[in-house]
Amino acid sequence: MPAPRIWLKNPLAIFTANGLDARGGLVLENGIIDQVLAAGAQPARPCNEVFDAREHVVLPGLINTHHHFYQTLTRAWAPVVNQPLFPWLKTLYPVWARLTPEKLALASKVALTELLLSGCTTAADHHYLFPEGLEDAIDVQVGVVRELGMRAMLTRGSMSLGEADGGLPPQQTVQQGEVILADSQRLIERYHQRGDGAQVQIALAPCSPFSVTTEIMRASAEMAERLDVRLHTHLAETLDEEDFCLQRFGLRTVDYLDSVGWLGPRTWLAHGIHFNADEIARLGAAGTGVCHCPSSNMRLASGICPTLDLTDAGAPLGLGVDGSASNDASNMILEARQALYLQRLRYGAAAITPERVLGWATRGSAQLLGRTDIGELAPGKQADLALFKLDELRFSGSHDPLSALLLCGADRADRVMVGGQWRVIGGQVPGLDIAQLIAHHREAARELVG
Repeated sequence: MPAPRIWLKNPLAIFTANGLDARGGLVLENGIIDQVLAAGAQPARPCNEVFDAREHVVLPGLINTHHHFYQTLTRAWAPVVNQPLFPWLKTLYPVWARLTPEKLALASKVALTELLLSGCTTAADHHYLFPEGLEDAIDVQVGVVRELGMRAMLTRGSMSLGEADGGLPPQQTVQQGEVILADSQRLIERYHQRGDGAQVQIALAPCSPFSVTTEIMRASAEMAERLDVRLHTHLAETLDEEDFCLQRFGLRTVDYLDSVGWLGPRTWLAHGIHFNADEIARLGAAGTGVCHCPSSNMRLASGICPTLDLTDAGAPLGLGVDGSASNDASNMILEARQALYLQRLRYGAAAITPERVLGWATRGSAQLLGRTDIGELAPGKQADLALFKLDELRFSGSHDPLSALLLCGADRADRVMVGGQWRVIGGQVPGLDIAQLIAHHREAARELVG
């Protein structure tokens, strides 16, 4: 039986992330966008399914480029509510060290479900905790991604510089370099998919300058080059980090990145706040990307990412929710709203439009992950879509549907499609018992902090 050819017809509004006129809707076939229809246009061939989208605002599936799924277990934990990054980390590390495979599976399922319900179809997670018993953390996450039918870039994080050697993390959370590299290669060989439509991909992600050795940074860059995968780390998030780099390495953050072979188009960085003009120019020239995490940066009072300076210099820019113990949510459409408002404080209202920010959350984020098959609506791209209704009280009286998503605070998609398959229908994930998931997750969270 041939796959259905679906006409997503005449949406209330549609954002393609590329300027194409799609007011007539989209024609989808075999999980791919076959046609983008201008206003009044008809499909080139008959469709055996028609979805009337007159009540929906249609976006490319949102793409989250930085997260820590496991942190959903430590949201709004009183001891760290009012702490900046370094004290926040030092208080939480011993708690996170008690993570188990079962708790990680629950935390990942909660994070991914929350993202999916917010219109997110692809998520990058930065998992760097491998205490005893949790050596197969990434394998656990792969299972959850496949269960929910989403796409993911799972980054094999690491911490190898413990307190005993001048780093920030406690010793029970660090691993030896040879263990990290062996597992990294195993994960790439076992799970990393290439080409259009990939569901699971692996990247290498030493955690940060203050938690890994220069040796593991260099070795990771060499492995990424050899095996053709991407590189990810936290960089220039706080002034404390800048001070650490100056004291330990005698280098500012971008100089350090360059010294270990990371300054290039294979790399994307989380946060990227404290760069000077020369460093921004160097990042742009190298094609190194930056993930803006506005909620986390505001929560921890870290600073404001210089987004337009970076993009003007040529650096790719995307969005990430970070957290979920520094956000404390996993909601991509709300993160786009936060980016709109925070960046207007830096660059003004005229420069930061809803369309620009939605572009960061879609096409820009896809670029950070090295993907050309997602993040926009065009023929040949994956049928990854987020559909929002504007039928709640918060939207009443709004006039521009696309702007209303961000200005009026949309927080939940009505429908979400990944690769031509509906993964959210009527604001629900079919077959998923949310109440049961919450109950199990809450109990795991209580046990972890107890």
